[in-house]
Formats: sequence, C-alpha cells, structure tokens
Amino acid sequence: MAFNTELAERIKAGAVGVIPTDTVYGVVASARNPEAVERLYKLKSRENKPGTIIAASIDQLVELGIKRRYLKAVEQFWPGSVSVEIPHHLDYLHQSTGRQAFRIPDDKELLELLEQTGPLQTTSANLPGEPPATTAAEAKKYFGDSVDFYVDGGDLSGRKPSTIIKVVDDAIEVIREGAVKIKENL
Repeated sequence: MAFNTELAERIKAGAVGVIPTDTVYGVVASARNPEAVERLYKLKSRENKPGTIIAASIDQLVELGIKRRYLKAVEQFWPGSVSVEIPHHLDYLHQSTGRQAFRIPDDKELLELLEQTGPLQTTSANLPGEPPATTAAEAKKYFGDSVDFYVDGGDLSGRKPSTIIKVVDDAIEVIREGAVKIKENL
C-alpha cells in the first residue's frame, strides 16, 4: 500500500483524498484542519451528519480536544471496527450535532499513517444514496478530480463498515450494525 511520509504531509497540509481504511474506502481529511473538513463535507453533501474520526490513540483524540473521560469509558472497544459516538464541542467536526463517532483502527499500516497525520475525519467513499466504493476505481467514478489523491488498497468488497454505537446511561445502543456484532444493553 502507498501510505508514506509524503502522503502524510499532504494530508496535514489540507489535502482531501480517498484511502483504504480498516473497514471500507474512506474520504479523509485532517481533523485538525477546519477548511479540509469543510471541503470533505461539501464533497459528500453532508449536513448534520458528521463522519467518523479515526486516530492512532486516545492521546491523539485528547490533543484534538475530546474529553479523556469519555474516551476512557469506551476504550475496551479499541482498537477495532467499532466506532463510538461521543459528545464534543468542536463544531466544525460535528456539524452542530454535539456528538460524533470515533474509532481507533486495528490495522498496522493505517495506524502508522495516523501516527504521522494525527486524527483524520473520514466518511465512506460514496455519494449520498450510493454503496461505498470497494475499489479505488469505484471511488474515482464517484469523485473524479474533486479529491487530491487516491490510495489503491485493492478490492475491499469483503469488508463491512464499522459498527457504530453510543453509550446511554450505562447501556449500549447500536446505531449501525457493521463489522462487529454487539449486544445492546450490556
């Protein structure tokens, strides 16, 4: 795969592109760059539907501005394909919803990239109402030249999107069932 220092530097500088994640192909931007995040949301025509933030560690998320106490309460789900919705105050990321999903992936190459870039805002590589891209070529059909780069990670058609959950009053609510099966109300 072509994750390298040059790619990390482009992302940190504000580039928006498509990469294979630990689940499906995703459109990514630096979560520390409000302009890049806004561009990602416009590209996907998303309003009040924030994507997921992926990071290499809980410490990276704390540095971004997420309260450690929320992250410590859900760290048993990470690393892995479970995204946990957590409240936060970074409006440019959560699109006025007050909360957003976070995940620490279980993928060595992706974690190495995240170590270099810091947290990434991501959303599946597809247009509204269309299935997520399973190859870089499919992603190119969706986005063409409107993104700055594509990283080809092969055919990901066997992968499912992450499971999205939130914790409410010590109970787990499954928002989207995906790669990991979780029993509600644990």
